[in-house]
Amino acid sequence: MSEEIEYEGLGESAGHSVHMLAGALAGISEHAVMFPVDSIKTRMQLLSPSPAAVYSGMSNAITRISSTEGLKTLWRGVASVIAGAGPAHAVQFGTLEAVKEMMGKREGSAAWASTAVAGAAAAITSDAVMTPFDVIKQRMQVHNSAFTSVITCARTLYRTEGLSAFYVSYPTTLLMTIPFTAVQFSVYDHTLNFINPTRKYDPLSHVTAGGIAGAVAAAVTTPLDVAKTLLQTRGTTEDREIRRANGIRDAVRIIWKRDGWRGFGRGLTPRVLTFMPSNAICWMSYEFFKMAIQVQGGSQAPPRTTHI
Repeated sequence: MSEEIEYEGLGESAGHSVHMLAGALAGISEHAVMFPVDSIKTRMQLLSPSPAAVYSGMSNAITRISSTEGLKTLWRGVASVIAGAGPAHAVQFGTLEAVKEMMGKREGSAAWASTAVAGAAAAITSDAVMTPFDVIKQRMQVHNSAFTSVITCARTLYRTEGLSAFYVSYPTTLLMTIPFTAVQFSVYDHTLNFINPTRKYDPLSHVTAGGIAGAVAAAVTTPLDVAKTLLQTRGTTEDREIRRANGIRDAVRIIWKRDGWRGFGRGLTPRVLTFMPSNAICWMSYEFFKMAIQVQGGSQAPPRTTHI
């Protein structure tokens, strides 16, 4: 009987490169599969859409887009997110594991805090990489976008709005993704401890824990995602007030003035429907690639006895 690889117990020989490569492959898988739903979410969050792009719900959006623009429109901008997802997720998972290792193994309430801190650190580094790609993606996702090429979009954005346009939403993104990532990693880790206490490779438990973590984190951070979308798509509207929005304070004020509390829930359903399966795919892919790379490298480590 062959000896089982304890993939959770990565040895020092594996280094953080294993986590970074596994994270990069997982991130690309996640974003590519769920991109059409993300496109619908972006359109539903716009405060000043064209009359042809006002949707009453997910099914209505799919029906109208398929009949007037073609379903392939929902994939416009996917090249940008794939280009950014690899390095951003590599940095994210690499930072996560590095900070968790630095803080050491913890138990009880300290374990929640440790995982949350590691998740927040991962968000700060990964968003610094991903935000410009996300801006380009959303500029291409909107109705009647003038862009079909990522490079053309990036050049035009830089020429007309300057470098700051790529990072105008970064503070808002951090305000959203730090709690999102902290909640996601904490819920995933503790859900996994509950349904898979041995932490052996088990796709079903990784999918389940990842899906639950994604749904909870997405729902909690939807209001900030609406503000982020307003800032990242401000250059696509003729609305002067929105075009002048220069940060989260302006975005929140505009959303509240025009839609009240309801405005902060725009796109909640497609956002949850995006992140629940995408997180499930991401974590399943991450755990699979981590195991596969470990096995391929032939390295082995002693069994892990405690878990965060």
